[in-house]
Amino acid sequence: MIILPASFENRMSRILGPEFPAFHSSLSADIHHSVRFNPKKVVTVAEPSHVPTCQTGYYLPVRPIYTLDPLFHAGLYYVQESSSMFLEQFLVQSNKKQLRVLDLCAAPGGKSTHLSSLLPDEALLVSNEVIHSRAMVLSENLKKWGNPNVIVTCCDPRDFSRLPGYFDLIVVDAPCSGEGLFRRDPSAMEEWSEANAAHCALRQRRILADVWPALAEGGMLVYSTCTFNPAENEENISWLSETMETEAVELELRKEWNIVTTDASGYPCYRFYPHNVAGEGFFTAAVIKKEIPAVTSRSKSKTTLPLAGKSELHLLSNLLQNLPLVQLKFEETFLAFPSALLSELELVKSSLRIVHAGVKVGEIKQGSLIPGHELAVSTIANKSFFPSVDLPLEQAIGFLKREDFQLNCTVKGWNLITYRNHPIGWAKNIGNRFNNGYPKEWRIRMSTSEYTGERLAEEARKFPQITL
Repeated sequence: MIILPASFENRMSRILGPEFPAFHSSLSADIHHSVRFNPKKVVTVAEPSHVPTCQTGYYLPVRPIYTLDPLFHAGLYYVQESSSMFLEQFLVQSNKKQLRVLDLCAAPGGKSTHLSSLLPDEALLVSNEVIHSRAMVLSENLKKWGNPNVIVTCCDPRDFSRLPGYFDLIVVDAPCSGEGLFRRDPSAMEEWSEANAAHCALRQRRILADVWPALAEGGMLVYSTCTFNPAENEENISWLSETMETEAVELELRKEWNIVTTDASGYPCYRFYPHNVAGEGFFTAAVIKKEIPAVTSRSKSKTTLPLAGKSELHLLSNLLQNLPLVQLKFEETFLAFPSALLSELELVKSSLRIVHAGVKVGEIKQGSLIPGHELAVSTIANKSFFPSVDLPLEQAIGFLKREDFQLNCTVKGWNLITYRNHPIGWAKNIGNRFNNGYPKEWRIRMSTSEYTGERLAEEARKFPQITL
């Protein structure tokens, strides 16, 4: 049985009372493995065990080596802890339409990809991460997810005060002391201390105070942590309710979910304990903003963003589905973005540091198109326009490692490379071989030499079961 820090054990014993032995034992139990599928890319799932609080979430019987599954790299599913999928309930049980959404502490992208699946096409998702290296990981995961109505930013929470009253929904999955991850990540327990937990609680309040001005009147803020510490959880909700004009958000829970409801100054909060649920420790609650801020108006004037010209649009015209998208030009690069959200992009660009927006369609150099990798794995590409080559698993892994390869293919130029008929990238047929167009920074770096033949087939049987 795991030996817990004495002060943490004493506190959890007080909180859980007679349930504490079961809680303590659960920290030594097997971990539950779960994924969430991309509803715009996956039609049928054969996994038998469903995450009850998330329509697209499923448990896996064993943990596969996700790196070896090309469909993982293509954004057909995201590996996410099941407890945190509960975010979905705040959106589906809300009567309000969420059209401008901010995921404030978003890396590596679990909640952002989830929000991207839940929001309507006409909504804007701004996904933020303050640390640049983590923002790049966030950007990669959202590019693989493939939706165009997304902007990734790299900003401090206080920067969002430049957009007063702008967001209908703000999700704050706050940095925390990580007590809910003790089973999954032993280093979280090694790094834990009472002083660090107290520091986290103060930092969380600063984050909430900094981003609060950006929430619209009647907007909802969803707060969550992966810790059990009341100072980081209920006490922060109480502080928010006492210092801001707020209303409580109460959800309907099913008994079989085994989620514990607690109280924070009259505001319901939801706790996930690993001895009760098939997942890790998690806390969440939400509030509605009552006060009336100065709402940022949407610009109706003609955009100042650079648009693709007629000749360039002619080259790009067949690459996308017939959707309400506009093509923006930045030097030689072209981006597709929802036309109805163009004024929103302009406003965000004027206020925040953007890492990426929309979908990179490609580059035009010397009159020729070099298609963007993001386009291949997007949900907006006109895939029937491109010649394609479907690879078996072993070759697909080689492609994801950026290896060049030879195939019996007569179509010269750029070919869409697929695995199980789902796009994983581009390669250029130059006659005697294919030049690999997979992004260098995304390539598989692990050694795969031992995963060939039957060994690879055995591993593939563990992959999430998707019918395409």
